[in-house]
Amino acid sequence: MNTELPPAPSASVSHDSINVSVGGGISSSNYNGASQNSLASRSKSIELLSSTGMGDLTVTKSYKRDTKHRVFVNRSLHLEKIKFFGFDMDYTLAVYKSPQYESMSFHLVVERLISIGYPTQIRDFEYDPTFPVRGLWFDTKYGNLLKVDAYGNLLVCVHGFAFLKPSEVRTLYPNKFIQLEENRIYVLNTLFNLPETYLLACLIDFFTNSDEFTNEPTGVKCHDLYMSFKSIFQDCRDAMDWVHLKGDLKRLTVKNLENFVHRDTLLPVLLDRMRDHGSKSFLLTNSEYDYTSKIMSYLLETPERAWESYFDYIVVDSKKPNFFGEGTILRQIDKRTGAQRIGIHTGPLQQGQIYSGGCCDVFSELIGAKGKDVLYIGDHIFGDILKSKKIRGWRTFLVIPELAQELYVWTNKKMLYNRLQNLDAILSDIYRNLDSASPFSPNISNVQEAMREVTHEMDLSYGMLGSLFRSGSRQTFFASQVIRYADLYAASFLNLLHYPFSYLFKAPPMLMPHESTVEHEATTEPLPQELVSSVAMRARSITETIESKAAKRNTASRTESTVPHLRAETPRKLTHHHDEDDSDEDTGLPIKLDHVLKEEDD
Repeated sequence: MNTELPPAPSASVSHDSINVSVGGGISSSNYNGASQNSLASRSKSIELLSSTGMGDLTVTKSYKRDTKHRVFVNRSLHLEKIKFFGFDMDYTLAVYKSPQYESMSFHLVVERLISIGYPTQIRDFEYDPTFPVRGLWFDTKYGNLLKVDAYGNLLVCVHGFAFLKPSEVRTLYPNKFIQLEENRIYVLNTLFNLPETYLLACLIDFFTNSDEFTNEPTGVKCHDLYMSFKSIFQDCRDAMDWVHLKGDLKRLTVKNLENFVHRDTLLPVLLDRMRDHGSKSFLLTNSEYDYTSKIMSYLLETPERAWESYFDYIVVDSKKPNFFGEGTILRQIDKRTGAQRIGIHTGPLQQGQIYSGGCCDVFSELIGAKGKDVLYIGDHIFGDILKSKKIRGWRTFLVIPELAQELYVWTNKKMLYNRLQNLDAILSDIYRNLDSASPFSPNISNVQEAMREVTHEMDLSYGMLGSLFRSGSRQTFFASQVIRYADLYAASFLNLLHYPFSYLFKAPPMLMPHESTVEHEATTEPLPQELVSSVAMRARSITETIESKAAKRNTASRTESTVPHLRAETPRKLTHHHDEDDSDEDTGLPIKLDHVLKEEDD
C-alpha cells in the first residue's frame, strides 16, 4: 500500500491540466448547430496551442501520470468544486490484507457451517485466492457461478469446480442468457464476498461429487434428505452474516491488526491536505463504533493526536444502502461507553463527536451539503457508489484494489493483445476481395481457434475466472456498473495525492464502433451526391450549399406571417456542455459567435 509522496507542485502549468483539441475548438463545448470548424473556434484553439508551445503539432499526446498513480475518469469532475470528501471505512480507509483476511473469513464460515450440521470433511478445503473474482452472479436454482456481461449474456459458467461447455450451458440457459431476478440471482459484488464465492464453489463441488449424494437438477439427495442449491446458498449466506455480526471475525481482526490491516503513513497526509485546501471530510461507515474506533486508531492515532480530529463529521452504523433512502434515527454516541444516547439528534453535527444511523437527507441538511458538493469514496459498488449516485446525486469515487493486478496484466501481456490484433488483421484480409457475389465461403476455423486460445491465455493471466472487467473482448456486468455509477475509480484513493486540488479530471471520449474503427481523413472534396440525395442534411454549413440563400432570406423575412418563429436561429454563444464540470457558466464570459454567423450569411 505504501506509495512514494509526490513532489511539491511547481509554478509551471502541467500540460495535462490543459485539455485541448487541435483544429476543432475547445473539446468540451457543444455549439448546438454552429460549425465546429468555424473561424472563431479555429482561431481560439490556435491561440491557445501557440501559447502552450503546441501550435506546430497536428496531434498532441496528453501527459499521463505513472500508471500506478493514476485516477481513471468516467465522467469529468473538477476537484476544486468538491466541498465535502466522504469516506467508507472497510476496504477503503482500512484496506485488509489479501489473502490473509479472506482466508480467515473463509475458515470461520466453514466452522460455522459445521456447527449447524454440515459434514466435517469441508474443513479440508483451503481458501484459493486465484479462483474467485468479484461481480459473479450465483444462480440459486442450478447452483452455478455465472460471469455475465452488462445485458445478462453468459460469459463463463462454473458448477462447483467444473467449467461448463457451451452445449451444457445452453441446456440450462437457452441462448446463453439469464435475467437478473432477485429471488433467483445473488450478485457477489463486494470484496467481503470473495471467500463466500469460493466457499459456494467448494460446497457445490463437494455435494455433487460425493458418493453419498445423488444429483438432482436443482440440488442433491441422500436417502430422505434433499438439499436444494438454494438452501445451500442460504446456509452459506447466513453463516457469512453470522461471522461478521456475531462471530469472531472482528475480534480476531482487532487482535491481530498488523496481520490483517494495511497501515499507510500517507493516509493522514491526504486527509490533512484536503482540509488545508478548504474542503471538509466525513466518515460514513456501516461498522459499529467500537470496531470503527479500534481500526481508525490503528490507522491514524498518535500520542499527540486523536483519530477523530482528521474528520469534520463521523457517522457509524449507517446502515447503507438504507442510509440513502429512509434511513434510521440519528443518535449521538457516548464515546466513554460506546452506547447510543437516547432521543433523536436534531442540532448541528459537532467535530469530534460520533453519531450513529441517520439518513442522507438529514445528514446533508445538518452539514449544509448539496448533492454535487460531495465526492464519496468507497469500495462497495452497490451500497457506496450506486445508491449515493442514483438516489442522492453525490459524485462518486470507486476504490478497486484489484485494479493494480489488472493494470499489470494489461501492460505486461502486450504480446497477447498484439497477437489478437494480428489475427483480426488476418481475418479481415481473408475477406478482402469478397462481396455478396462471391460463390464460396472461406475456411476461417483455424483463425477462430487461434483467437479462442489467445483469449483463454489472456483470461488465465488474471486468474481462473479471468478479468474483473472483461472476458475476451466483452465487458462484464461489474465493468458496466463501474462505468455507469463511478465518476472516478482507482486502485487506491491515495492516488489523489498525485493531483492538485484544482485538477480537472477529464473523461475520455466514449466512441461507438463507427467512430473508433474509422480513421479521420482530411478532404476538400464536396459531399458525395448519394449522401445529399439519400438523407436530410442536419448541419447548417451543408444545407447552405444545397438550398438557395436568397430563398431562405425571403422566406424568413415574410412580415405577413403570424408564426412567431419561422425557423430556429443558430445559437450565437455556447448554450450547453456535454461535460458539466467543464463549463463557463460561472465565469460570466459567454463565447460570442456573431461574427462567425455573419460570415456564413454573406
